[in-house]
Amino acid sequence: MGCFGCAGKSRRKSDTNNLIAADKVKDGLNVNAKGKKEDKKPKDDQLSEDVRNLNLREDASREVKGNGYRAQTFTFDELSTATEDFRPDCFLGEGGFGKVYKGHLEKIKQVVAIKQLDPHGLQGSREFVVEVLTLSMADHPNLVKLIGYCAEGEQRLLVYEYMKLGSLENHLHDLKPGKKPLDWNTRMKIAAGAARGLEYLHDKMNPPVIYRDLKCSNILLEEGYHAKLSDFGLAKVGPSGDKTHVSTRVMGTYGYCAPDYAMTGQLTFKSDIYSFGVVLLELITGRKAIDHTKSGKEQNLVAWARPLFRDRKRFAQMVDPLLRGRFPVRGLYQALAIAAMCVQEQPNMRPVIADVVTALNYLSSQKYEPHLHSVQCCKGSQSSPRGRDRHRSGDVSSGSETDKSRD
Repeated sequence: MGCFGCAGKSRRKSDTNNLIAADKVKDGLNVNAKGKKEDKKPKDDQLSEDVRNLNLREDASREVKGNGYRAQTFTFDELSTATEDFRPDCFLGEGGFGKVYKGHLEKIKQVVAIKQLDPHGLQGSREFVVEVLTLSMADHPNLVKLIGYCAEGEQRLLVYEYMKLGSLENHLHDLKPGKKPLDWNTRMKIAAGAARGLEYLHDKMNPPVIYRDLKCSNILLEEGYHAKLSDFGLAKVGPSGDKTHVSTRVMGTYGYCAPDYAMTGQLTFKSDIYSFGVVLLELITGRKAIDHTKSGKEQNLVAWARPLFRDRKRFAQMVDPLLRGRFPVRGLYQALAIAAMCVQEQPNMRPVIADVVTALNYLSSQKYEPHLHSVQCCKGSQSSPRGRDRHRSGDVSSGSETDKSRD
């Protein structure tokens, strides 16, 4: 779950241009140590001081037209009580920010997920502040909701809505024995949901935001496999006006990081598109972005997939074996086409997120029914044993489905 610089550098520092609407958050930050509002000339709380000390720009925040949502402040004692002093059996997982615990906040009568900053971890106060400011201005069903935070003394904690099903990574890779793999329809639903969350960041937020850390472990799932993007510590305000990119230190996760960004430090919205393409490939193939248990070029998912994109006869070989052939042939072609466009080496060849959303919304609406598909295959191939064998084996190298997929 951890993140690290694609160039092998520490994530503790990022540039000073991380900004996302400090003014709206700071409206509610004048509280004392007990969480009560001060009446006269209130002293700035720790988060406000962090914003100032980290030199996070606040000027563009005046342009942001938020939804009026404001993250709540919690004391450390409240969060400690919610997790019963961070008991081991409340532990959910660990990432670059620190450990995550499940808790129940009596104050709001809600089960929550609480992330506690590890002072020796890969992320620091900057990422904490950026996440609070980003999510306090965001409002979308495909972004995880930040309920509140604690910035008390040296303690830094984030409080989120609890996502019962955990991360996409938990359902896609290294499945425990007996755990049912995701079916095709669920995979496409998750892909479409993640794409809509990214579209909100790119096209609906003002100023627009580059996510910069899209990966399976940052896509959380609630009941019904509704996908939400999480972990916005590396979020970056995108270029505006006639600017084409933002120059910044290379940050992100190896295997998901766009090659153009990794080599030049020039961050664009198309950097996120590449990362999304890698996630979509993971959903289709069941493979990890980077898998050191494999040899040679097979370790890197994109390097393994690129030659296969050019050979239709091998498309079926790319599907996750755990699907056991239960996937729509035309749907596979369309999903692979989207992924192939997203992971183009040249950023200007990658689609914009709005087009990706349109394609995946359509693809996820085409429900695949294995039993019905099997009957149709049998009816369509009764006069041709060879055709029946082709359907059973998942060979999509020829036939009407192949021709249709060219449309």
